[in-house]
Amino acid sequence: MVMETLLVSTAAKTLAIIAAKTLAIIGNTLWLIPLLLAGVTYMNYDRHDPEGKITDRQNLYKEYDFIVVGGGSAGAVVASRLSEIPSWNVLLLEAGGDENEITDVPSLAAYLQLSDVDWSYKTEPTGKACLGMKNNRCNWPRGKILGGSSVLNYMIYVRGNKHDYDQWEDLGNPGWNYENVLYYFKKSEDNRNPYINTKYHGKGGYQTVQESPWRTPLVLAFIQAGTEMGYPHRDINGEEQAGFMVAQGTIRRGSRCSTAKAFLRPVRMRKNLHIALNSHVTRLLINPSDKKVYGVEFRRNGRRQIVHAKKEVILSAGSINTPQIMMEEMVDGKLSTPKKK
Repeated sequence: MVMETLLVSTAAKTLAIIAAKTLAIIGNTLWLIPLLLAGVTYMNYDRHDPEGKITDRQNLYKEYDFIVVGGGSAGAVVASRLSEIPSWNVLLLEAGGDENEITDVPSLAAYLQLSDVDWSYKTEPTGKACLGMKNNRCNWPRGKILGGSSVLNYMIYVRGNKHDYDQWEDLGNPGWNYENVLYYFKKSEDNRNPYINTKYHGKGGYQTVQESPWRTPLVLAFIQAGTEMGYPHRDINGEEQAGFMVAQGTIRRGSRCSTAKAFLRPVRMRKNLHIALNSHVTRLLINPSDKKVYGVEFRRNGRRQIVHAKKEVILSAGSINTPQIMMEEMVDGKLSTPKKK
């Protein structure tokens, strides 16, 4: 009887110790529950956050309907628009990386020049310009980053004069007159200054446009000075530009709103849109029989890769890199086939 009592007592103690250790373990890990919940909440928010970072696609298809070369001021818009058609697979190739916290800060625009997000081009000496610069050469900032030069510039939103667009149509570009392009300016714009409620501006588009939320007293002094000199206080993006106004910029809540942030991040979850960063296109693939482009060659992570296009290859690599890529295929003014490597 005593032995049975001792055995029961020992078993009870063992169970009590195990229960105590189990409760201790549970108690020590309870702090993980809110952490896990926070992680799940963040992941869910990140999926729906219109400003969440894009996914750098690593495994690419061998063929896409459209290949967009360059994810800058134009390429980001084109890729976003094409991928609105669910049946079209779109690949956007960008030579640089993604934006960061520094590129978001408007006052750091000058700091970004000659950095790793800039192609660091320089002009050639002409004897007529840049005479005060070293070797008579100026820097020519061009964005090597998703968003392109819209990440390097000073964010001033100025469309230009209507006569320039009308002249483009007169020179042989049907559909490029001012009235036609104004429709797309308004469609892409989300103007957040309610007092500019005219036929020249739009709301609800991807590209945020607004005045800087902070300005020095000199800004208003300049406008007052212009008024005293007889110049009108007008919208610089209206029909006429001669006058004074507080400049608008591609700004969102005080930070830079690049074309990548405006047009790509909100649609980054589209399954038919693949974005490949650090992918430098070096050559077009051209069929020698019909002279049509059927793909591109690019370098990524030190490797040469090739991808084909069913419908079109769209070159939007900037005012310097676009002709440079095309010149790779020109020999004495004629198209050449890619060299075997």
